[in-house]
Amino acid sequence: MNINLLTQIVFYFFAGMTVLSAGVVVFSRNLIHCAFALLFTFFGVAGLYVFLGADFLAGAQVVIYVGGILVLLIFGVMLTQKLYELHLKAETFQFWPAFALTAAVFLTLITIMVRTSWHKTDLQPLDPTTARIGALFMREYVLPFEVASIFLLIALIGAAMIVRRRSE
Repeated sequence: MNINLLTQIVFYFFAGMTVLSAGVVVFSRNLIHCAFALLFTFFGVAGLYVFLGADFLAGAQVVIYVGGILVLLIFGVMLTQKLYELHLKAETFQFWPAFALTAAVFLTLITIMVRTSWHKTDLQPLDPTTARIGALFMREYVLPFEVASIFLLIALIGAAMIVRRRSE
C-alpha cells in the first residue's frame, strides 16, 4: 500500500473521529455520553497535532486535557449524580437558528477553501519539537520557567491551607 494513501486514510480517520465525537458532545442530552465523546474529541485533536508536526502539543493535549481535565469532569459529574440523586440532562435550545448559523459558517469556509489558490510544496521531513522546547526551557527561559513553578507551588500550598481551614 502506498504510504501517501495510508497517511491520508489515517488523517481522515482522526478528522472524522474528531468531528463526529464533537457532534455527540454538542447534541447529546446525557452528560456522561458528552464526557466520553469529549475524550474521543481530545484524542482526535491530538492525532491532528501529530500530523501538523507538533508532537509537544499532541503530548500536552493527551496529558493535560485527557489525563487531567476530562477525568476531573467525569468524576465531578459522577459524584454529583450520586450525591444528590440528580439525573443531569443537557437541554438543546434554539436548534434551528444555531443550525442556520452553523450552515452559513460552513458554507463560507467551503467557499473560501475552493476559491483560494493554495501553494503546493514538497513534503518536508518533520523534526521533533520537544528537544528544542526543552533546550529553550533549560537555557534561555530557565528563570521564567522556575518562577512559574514557584507560583504554582504557592497556589498549591494556598489551596491546601484553604481546605484545611474549612475542615476545622
